[in-house]
Amino acid sequence: MASMDRKKRAAGQRTGRGDMKRKAVFRLVVTRRETMYVQDRFDHSMMLVEMEGEPIEYQVGVAGEFISRRSVTFHDRVRGTGTTKGYSITTFQDGSVSTTFEGGRDAATRLTTGTWTVLRGTGKLANIRGSGRFTVRERKEQHDFVLEMEGDYEL
Repeated sequence: MASMDRKKRAAGQRTGRGDMKRKAVFRLVVTRRETMYVQDRFDHSMMLVEMEGEPIEYQVGVAGEFISRRSVTFHDRVRGTGTTKGYSITTFQDGSVSTTFEGGRDAATRLTTGTWTVLRGTGKLANIRGSGRFTVRERKEQHDFVLEMEGDYEL
């Protein structure tokens, strides 16, 4: 039974107890970025970044088709390494979900990794709870990124 539940969660299916595993990949594009150089030490910057996303790999869930994903992120970096914190809203045909996320960027790998947590849902996602991990990596195009996320949630 437990083995079957793990397989169902990995596929994004219900296990009968309300918990699900979700994995998705999004393309993110910067729509606005404001940068301030703090000037307290070399290459210390703070950025406020707005992004919009579209699915690359996504499985339609109980709230229907994907409509949009929008996020606002605050970055505090020294020489390319630092913290990231923000909020996102993902809207589907029959509901939406608001999440908060935080993590950090490593200048050497150019990867941002961290965790996300559901704040609130609407519509068919009104009772959603969940959390997970994410990785953001740069694409070849400037201001273009890939977000890979996975986690567990319950409706």
